[in-house]
Amino acid sequence: MNTLEIRRPSPHVAEVWLDRPDVRNAFNDGVIAELTAAFAGFTQDTELRVVVLGGRGKAFCAGADLNWMRAMADYSWEQNKADAQALADMLWTVYRCPVPVIGRVQGDCYAGGVGLAAVCDVLVASDNVGFCLSEAKLGLLPATIGPYVIRALGEPAARRYFTTAERFSAAEAHRLGFVHELCTAEQLDERVAALVAAISANGPAAVKACKRLVQDLAGAPITPALREDTARRIADIRSSPEGKEGVSSFLQRRAPAWT
Repeated sequence: MNTLEIRRPSPHVAEVWLDRPDVRNAFNDGVIAELTAAFAGFTQDTELRVVVLGGRGKAFCAGADLNWMRAMADYSWEQNKADAQALADMLWTVYRCPVPVIGRVQGDCYAGGVGLAAVCDVLVASDNVGFCLSEAKLGLLPATIGPYVIRALGEPAARRYFTTAERFSAAEAHRLGFVHELCTAEQLDERVAALVAAISANGPAAVKACKRLVQDLAGAPITPALREDTARRIADIRSSPEGKEGVSSFLQRRAPAWT
């Protein structure tokens, strides 16, 4: 099954497109497996600096595929657990991609699609997009996506939208900090390209270390062990070839070697 379109416009940039526009890019087991494989492969790619994740057609991702949901109605508990675990593992694989993932949200984003948006590091959305954590309408809950959505959307907003299953606008998602860049549909590619260029201009190892730093430190208590860990991290990168080159190029007023 081929549910994704993967492009490499340059050695440093990968584009991953959900490519099931006829079903609004909804998840099924094939989509989950292909996304997991694609992002697992990126961990081995030493040239890669940034990934753009988008969807073809009118929707970014509408959540679960209806035919898949019909099949799940007859699953045993064990089958349901295995199925949910595959989704949880896919989200973790995208979240832990070593390079930044830019989410390009051009159309509606529902249920599991909100989870996929939440594991992106930077989210750019068209101002006509709607978001909805719709699981409660079906007697379900957004469990596997929950850890990421709560971090990205915020606990107070998650309390509301998990339980009401209301649709909320891209403007509201932007106000809450879930969406980082809000623009018109016509501006979407330009905004994404600017972010790709900004990330690609930075030290590749530093960008990876910065992404990991945020994930490791978010919510962590500021203990002596944490302070020691952060001191070790900056010492490591200062003494690395990239760190030395970055400081030297700045002092010598020249472009660093990685550009």
